[in-house]
Amino acid sequence: MKTSIVTIGDELLLGQILDTNSQWIAKELHQLGVELVESVSVSDSKQAIVNSLDHALSQSDLVIITGGLGPTKDDITKHTLTSYFKDELELDVVVMNRIKAIFDKRNIPFSELNKNQAMLPKKAITLPNLLGTPSGMWFEKEGKIVISLPGVPYEMKGLMLGEVLPRLRKIGGFLYQEYQTYVLYGLGESSAADMLDDFEDILPDFIKLAYLPQPGRLTLRLTGKHQEKVFLQQTIATLGEKLLSVFKDYSIVKGTEDTVALVKKMLIAKQKTLAVAESCTGGAIASYITLESGVSSFFLGGVVAYHANLKRELLGVSDKIIEKHTVVSAEVAKAMARGIQQKTGANYAIATTGNAGPSTDNTDETLGVVYVSIAAENQVFVERFDFGQPREKVIEQAKNKALEMMLKEILKNQ
Repeated sequence: MKTSIVTIGDELLLGQILDTNSQWIAKELHQLGVELVESVSVSDSKQAIVNSLDHALSQSDLVIITGGLGPTKDDITKHTLTSYFKDELELDVVVMNRIKAIFDKRNIPFSELNKNQAMLPKKAITLPNLLGTPSGMWFEKEGKIVISLPGVPYEMKGLMLGEVLPRLRKIGGFLYQEYQTYVLYGLGESSAADMLDDFEDILPDFIKLAYLPQPGRLTLRLTGKHQEKVFLQQTIATLGEKLLSVFKDYSIVKGTEDTVALVKKMLIAKQKTLAVAESCTGGAIASYITLESGVSSFFLGGVVAYHANLKRELLGVSDKIIEKHTVVSAEVAKAMARGIQQKTGANYAIATTGNAGPSTDNTDETLGVVYVSIAAENQVFVERFDFGQPREKVIEQAKNKALEMMLKEILKNQ
């Protein structure tokens, strides 16, 4: 069953809110085995909704719409769909009494606007909304299905889980879908594709490989569709092992966890600790690490030693090193890593120093150059990067590269 998702709302197109509905619906449909061919957002206008329906129904068997079911005049989805399917509205007394009960419980007057939400198309199947006032609607015409749901995320999810997905399961006939992801560090998309050339040649026609580049890492996803679930799972697993073997000399992990989650998992398992000393990244690494819950079990803390005096006083970087190599140098980065490691007693340490811009320190290095150092228990090493500009890009990429280097070091010692 080919499916399109249409989210309605000017607020989506203006960027005032993020469309999380289509993402959540897509994941649920994928688990069911429904093939999603398109996801679009359109404005709160009759013509935009009609155009999107015409297009969606030209290529899909199922269209799921969210938004525009509220009680105000700008909520036109119900009226547009009623007209589109040449239907008419009638009062659903059961729905009206349910809405009245909600308002009575909250001591809110029941108005004519609220009564209008109980006016529903005769030909549609009403999907009762237990979490709000607008009902969902299920239309069928010429073997195709159009489902209209509220735009409020928790109401939409309640209707999907309680009404839509159970009804779709009864219809059945979906191909089983399976996917497995692998996160590769330290190798770009084109280089990885070159290494996977022979691997892609052996993929059966029901398996696809997708490349999903992200800052500091490349996600590879194997996706398959087949009528036999066990066979599909076995095929994905076998191909996954072959994919891992292609990158046996690189840092690659199975799953979708981000770098911080992987670092956390591995350091906790090893009962090891981490500390950071940041200059040009200004605390971005420590801030990113502490977004993950439970990090206090391995993360001891960090220091933002922006000025040279703090590098000397807090981290023990010697005047001799700074005078000889300047603050933006491999030597200072290594000294910072060792300094925070010794100060905190951490097993591992990360340090950064560089020229994030738009101006430079008293150094020979150009804008965008960053040194990232990792102190392990028996060694300290450093890498030089040129991230260019602007400043925000330099800080973001330095943060990602530092965590990537940390992960590589941990994986190397497994």
